[in-house]
Amino acid sequence: MDVPGFPFIAIATVFALLIFALCLFGVRRFNLRRALGTVDASICTAGNSWQMGVCRYQDNDLEWFRLLSLSVRPKHKFKRSSLELLGRREPSEAELVNVQPDVVVVELRYEGLDVLLAMKFDAYAGLSSWLEAGPVIGVGTWR
Repeated sequence: MDVPGFPFIAIATVFALLIFALCLFGVRRFNLRRALGTVDASICTAGNSWQMGVCRYQDNDLEWFRLLSLSVRPKHKFKRSSLELLGRREPSEAELVNVQPDVVVVELRYEGLDVLLAMKFDAYAGLSSWLEAGPVIGVGTWR
């Protein structure tokens, strides 16, 4: 192999790997969003910074996936029976920089941990309906 062509091959390989990684991000995002019960939602747990992602409703769980990740496993998984909806509010001035525009901040409590989700109002209505539709404590098989 000639020496002058080596840098070009190395740069082309790095560029091809970058394009491949971007395609994997796109395919993962497409697969997450095409499933029923998924909404865009940023999350903030225990006073940490806001992270963008996707929430997915399962039968008994609310799963949250990072937006910029290749993992097929959720970063956070909340049992429906342990989630408590505390309310909603408008984002504060400091939060406006970190969340999407036109969202509400949903305040949840999960096993004593405060969780904030920033989502569109329609997604909030779906979340509150999903939580209210669960069986009453003591009734059903999953509580």
